[in-house]
Order: sequence, then structure tokens, then C-alpha cells
Amino acid sequence: MAKPKQERAVQTREVILHAAAEVFDEYGFSGASITKILKRAGATAGAMYFHFESKEGLARAVMNAQPETIVPWLDSTGLQRLVDITLTWAHQLQVDPMLRAGVRLTGEQGTFGSQDATPYKAWVEIMKECLQTADEKGELLPGVEPQAVAGFVVDACTGMQMVAEAVSGRRDLSERAVRMWRLLLPGIAVPSVVAHTALDPQRVKVTVADRGTVTDTDASGAAPS
Repeated sequence: MAKPKQERAVQTREVILHAAAEVFDEYGFSGASITKILKRAGATAGAMYFHFESKEGLARAVMNAQPETIVPWLDSTGLQRLVDITLTWAHQLQVDPMLRAGVRLTGEQGTFGSQDATPYKAWVEIMKECLQTADEKGELLPGVEPQAVAGFVVDACTGMQMVAEAVSGRRDLSERAVRMWRLLLPGIAVPSVVAHTALDPQRVKVTVADRGTVTDTDASGAAPS
């Protein structure tokens, strides 16, 4: 009997987390109220506080859920996996409220008294692992340091999505990611890998769609992060 109860608790937590992401995405931290989140989730205050100690706790959970919106869709390895992370990220930022809210809250966290670099550090570690695998496979040029490249890509993507939001509501983010890789790959990868690394944004869109993620919706209302 305990297992179904645990499963219901997990499901309730996910429903609340996703409702919070939608509300944070639409209103930002300051404009999102517990009342709005509970109404969206169809949950009670008791259920929410059982899983999350406060609105700030909910916000941190959404911030730290970003990799879960991208990594499960990937099956590539090495340098192609790193590229695919950024292309999937560029696509998902336009269709996935969880990722949009996570990015927005990471940028807004000063408004709720937080200065947490965990989301950035998590992405650096994920990308470093891709680059270490790439190095083991002989894909990188001599002297390329996975930690340094991973940090640079996280920095570049953080700024890139902010510019894309201001310019196009992120509609050109995939193209910007492709441009980044066309400039970066020749400096870090051996020529044969540069030539064979797939940079087509449509490729990741098809992969994500085939695996049943969120369908495309108009993300023009997403607020800047």
C-alpha cells in the first residue's frame, strides 16, 4: 500500500512544480503568487508545503530542473552531444515553460534574495563530461581543456539567449547557436569531426517531437530572463 501512496506524492510534486513553472514563466517571481500556483496546479496549500518549504523553494526547484528538460532527449555522445545540448536548449526555450521559467528565475533570483550559481555549474559539469568523452574519442585538438570550453559555452549561451529574447523573442536562437558552433568548432575539434558534426536545428526538433515532448506553442509572451 505504501508504494501507490509514494507514487501519488511524486505525481503531486510534479504537478505543482510544472504549475509553478508556468506561473513563473508568465509572471516572473515577483508576480507569481502561491494562490496562482495552487489554482493552476489544482492542489492544496498543504500539499505544496509538504514538498516545498516556500515560494523561494519552488523557484529554486524550477531553476535546478533545467537539465531535465533537455538531457533526456539526447542519445548522441562526445562533441555531437554537446552541440545537441545547445540546439535542443535553443528549441526547448521556445516551447517548454519549465526551461523558460528556470532560465528566467536564474536571472531574476536577486529579487528573492538568492545568489545561487548552481544552475550554471550544473551545465558546466554536463558539458565538461561531453568534452571529456570527445577528448577520449580523439575528437578534440591537442591542448583543448574541457573545463574551459564548457565554461565558455555556458557563458556564451547565457548571453546569447538574452540577446535573442530582446531581438526576436528567441525565435532566432537556434540560428544563433549554429553560428556559435560554426565559429567555435574549428578551434577545438579535429577537421574530420568539424566536417561531420551535425548542426541542423531541425534534427533536434524532430528528435524531441518523436519522443513526445511538449508540442510547439507560441512563446512570444515569454518574458526576458
